[in-house]
Amino acid sequence: MLLHANGSRLLFKVVRNPSTNGHRRLLSTVHEDYDVVIVGGGPAGLALASALGSKNEFQNTLKIALVEAGDLSVVRDWSPPADTFSNRVVSLTNASQAFLKGTGSWDHIELHRTSPVEEMQVWDGISDARISFSSSEMVSSTTDHLGMARLIETLNLQRGLLRHLNSSPAVQIIDKNKVQSITVDEAPGSWPLVHLNTGQALKTRLLVGADGPNSPVRSFAKIPSYGWSYDTQAIVCTLDHPPKGPFLGPNTTAYQRFLPTGPVAFLPISTTASSLVWSTKPALATALKACEPSVLARMINAAFRLPDVSMQYLHERILEAHEAGKHITDEEISAEILWREQSHLIDSTSAYSSIIPDASPNSRIPPSDAEMVPPLVKSIQPGTVASFPLRYNHTETYVGEGQGSRTVLVGDAAHTIHPLAGQGLNLGLGDVECLSRCISEAVLRGGDIGSYTALLPYTQERYLQNHTIMSACDKLHKIYTTSFGPLVQLRSVGLEVLNELDSIKVAIMMSAGSVSRTDRPLSYNSDARAAMFNIAAQGVENINTVAHVAKVLRGGFEGLAVNVIQNLAKAATHYQQSRKDAS
Repeated sequence: MLLHANGSRLLFKVVRNPSTNGHRRLLSTVHEDYDVVIVGGGPAGLALASALGSKNEFQNTLKIALVEAGDLSVVRDWSPPADTFSNRVVSLTNASQAFLKGTGSWDHIELHRTSPVEEMQVWDGISDARISFSSSEMVSSTTDHLGMARLIETLNLQRGLLRHLNSSPAVQIIDKNKVQSITVDEAPGSWPLVHLNTGQALKTRLLVGADGPNSPVRSFAKIPSYGWSYDTQAIVCTLDHPPKGPFLGPNTTAYQRFLPTGPVAFLPISTTASSLVWSTKPALATALKACEPSVLARMINAAFRLPDVSMQYLHERILEAHEAGKHITDEEISAEILWREQSHLIDSTSAYSSIIPDASPNSRIPPSDAEMVPPLVKSIQPGTVASFPLRYNHTETYVGEGQGSRTVLVGDAAHTIHPLAGQGLNLGLGDVECLSRCISEAVLRGGDIGSYTALLPYTQERYLQNHTIMSACDKLHKIYTTSFGPLVQLRSVGLEVLNELDSIKVAIMMSAGSVSRTDRPLSYNSDARAAMFNIAAQGVENINTVAHVAKVLRGGFEGLAVNVIQNLAKAATHYQQSRKDAS
């Protein structure tokens, strides 16, 4: 081994070449030594690099590299017009925002391209049972009014993180370089050697996989995972709509309706623009994408307004036309929707009507039900319609062992989740915050940041938290994609009961990250608070524990609410088991 003046090393490896009758030939690989190599330049990888680079104690002690296959100059130079938005929008909880502010990267975000979420309206697509959340329920004298979350374009977040990294000399960004292979010597505790397609090689004390669902780092570490594909596909796009008007306030309410085909979400991003995430069946997603944008816009309006029976009919019409090699026209779908509204006796002046009023919203009094549904979509921003399949996937551990030691996974490399609760990136940022803390503690103790001992607290803290939220979202998806009558009735009554329990709703928002980890806006006794966090985290998976929460909060609350919620859990379990037995 030879040491070069620039700190790189020249390794000689002897390998057997089968084309030379077993003779050995000498190969050499020049590599550079790093303390941390992060593979993946998405939000999670950039956030970890930003967190590590922002710590003063690391400036002269850690050498960090971030490797990205794509060209990050595209992100750095991203400068869209003020009234257009990317179709990739994420919801950052207050806890995630607090972490980004702590690293200094939040200062580089263009906040005028973001929007707070002040309220949420969530309802059952069959029964119309509804639950609402409001940030005003969380406000106290000890907290600032930050809203429940903030919607931001992924590109805006990535660009802000890259701008922050410009002031972090400890972090070297190596983009336009794809990981070709990862090797390691057979000796225990050897450092991983990352080979790039440009011939460069990086040897690292700690290798972090922030490289997405098809993670090369996870493959190298041989970390197994389990999961399944959902029979749904998500359609995303950016919507243009009129402003809400002075009588309704700003566009800061998120809407989500659970249809049997999957949830459809309307997420505000500006005064006159919002982002759509519509999870539906793959065949229907393909047919909707193939339609004219005006047809898709009308179907989005209908998805938040028409009863399920009419939505099923419209879906059949669109699928039939698509299978016949035709596309339903704007005039045809408009006539169908209008006839359906009339048959359901929907008043043309109601917010549930798809007729866009001629008068300006500033000059008319809105209907009484205006806040129950999102604004009517006028058009879809060109080039923003896209779709992607949905999966549930969770690795069995986040830290590699044996030959895969000195590796750790964060974000989508470790877990993927259904987007119905908007928690995917927040889970990843939670991973990053915890891992950066573990690395910092190891450095301050003079320990080995790549050792299993240093990384074990990360897995212990994050795995159960992630699994709990992922399982709750998975159960919600399964419960709301059935139209089985008794289960619909039970889930609807349970939802309406929960809507009346303000304390439990606040606990759900707190557990979902609407309150930062350091804020404590409410002063519950320890037993009540522990019980509320337990039910909020476990969600519908163990929803019968609401009985205990109710007793703590209401001093012996009993009766219909408890029985309904317990029966909901039993019915859901029985129904899922009967479907398994039938198959």
